[in-house]
Amino acid sequence: MIEVELRGWRPDDAPALIRAFSSPDMAQQAARPIDTPEAALEWMGTWGFRDDAQAFAVVLDGQVVGNVAVSNIDAHANGWVSYWTSPQARGRGVAAAAARKLADWAFRERGLFRLELGHRLNNPASCAVATRAGFLPEGIERAKLSYEGMRYDVERHARLATD
Repeated sequence: MIEVELRGWRPDDAPALIRAFSSPDMAQQAARPIDTPEAALEWMGTWGFRDDAQAFAVVLDGQVVGNVAVSNIDAHANGWVSYWTSPQARGRGVAAAAARKLADWAFRERGLFRLELGHRLNNPASCAVATRAGFLPEGIERAKLSYEGMRYDVERHARLATD
């Protein structure tokens, strides 16, 4: 099993973030382009100083290769998990390892009970990450997401502290 480190984002991670979001599939995931050091720092800042969220840089062999986060933490001890990896890190189990580690942290350190995530049905790689990280499928949310005028169905997964 691959071993990753999770740590807070740092200003010197800006070049890795810019490289990751230069990939066309990643660029569409950002609200604004992340193509300058200032934009990268702004993106990092959106995760800082929040009570309802925590993001971590995913580090493999000393290099930042992704992000994993829990957000929308609510009064019921639920949270929403998201993850991404740079193109060069994909297909190696990095995202699943990071999501497992994040879940362990969220249950242990934040006292959460339920973690949820969703992926477009046309993204089987994300489904595989969720499954490998111990998130069980719970159902389909029809036409939940919209990208460039197209609606996408989403499969929801969840992992409980008791799983």
